Amino acid sequence: MARIKYYYDTETCKYERVKVSKWDIILNLLGFFTVSLLLAVGLVFVFNKYFESPNEMMLRKENDELTLHYNILGKEMTYVKEMLTALQERDDNVYRVIFEAEPIPANVRAAGAGGSDKYASLLNGTLEEEELIVRNYEMIDKIKREMYIQTKSYDEILELALNKSDMLAAIPAIQPIKNKELTRLASGFGRRIHPIYKVKRMHWGIDFSAPRGTPVYATGNGVVKFAKHSYLKTGYGNQIEIDHKYGYVTKYAHLQEIVVRKGENIKRGQLIGYVGSSGGSTAPHVHYEIIKNSQKLNPIQYIIQDVSDFEYQILLELASRENQSLG
Repeated sequence: MARIKYYYDTETCKYERVKVSKWDIILNLLGFFTVSLLLAVGLVFVFNKYFESPNEMMLRKENDELTLHYNILGKEMTYVKEMLTALQERDDNVYRVIFEAEPIPANVRAAGAGGSDKYASLLNGTLEEEELIVRNYEMIDKIKREMYIQTKSYDEILELALNKSDMLAAIPAIQPIKNKELTRLASGFGRRIHPIYKVKRMHWGIDFSAPRGTPVYATGNGVVKFAKHSYLKTGYGNQIEIDHKYGYVTKYAHLQEIVVRKGENIKRGQLIGYVGSSGGSTAPHVHYEIIKNSQKLNPIQYIIQDVSDFEYQILLELASRENQSLG
């Protein structure tokens, strides 16, 4: 019930009732509705700007999850690309060098094929993460093309290999000790911290740590160039060099015992000695080198026969760590 309003009339000296016209009522109602409408519009604006509906929340969650999975997929493809790059480098720098074949030109390996317009038909222009999706499509396409080129290269290498069986048997191609768990590679080729002088020096081979007495095997067919015993506490200690012909020589150092002699014919995988810590060594291991035409090479590039591509990638990562050599 509306309250009745009064005013004081100075002429009659009485309180008189305030008379409200219809126009006053209409104007009051219009004012009330105007304020209510403005308030409602303001609330809707604030709600839409700062609050999400259940449907919008669900869509936002799905979008965030898709973005997360696309980012993970992108990282996985980057890892695959890195593995493929390692195989390409191995192909050009090892396989093709061995068989005296020309490296595949960089512009062929790049395998270019147009821009991102080819994916326009797959997208409708309304997706929030279209750039991310297109980038992943492009990377997948590029990897597929590069893998195809790599398989064709392997076909060519295989054809060359069929005519060079003696050479393949002679070239160092396995690890000098059993390393199925891939835990024995302790130090790689390159500048490493010297175990005694504690300064960086060139490490001309790779070190495989193992208990004393662990068998050491020849990594390719050849003839023992020399088998040398040393009682000095410096240098390579007890060591063996095998001449594999075709310009290749391998060295096995810091041995505890040598079981072959100079001039002996050796087969790949044949026992030649046992792991020790002779010479300038700080722990039991075998130091392994590959020399071609008097130039020392990174032996990790030649471990191609007793490991899978995935296992090789693990060995490659271990060999690339800049740690301390064992001697």
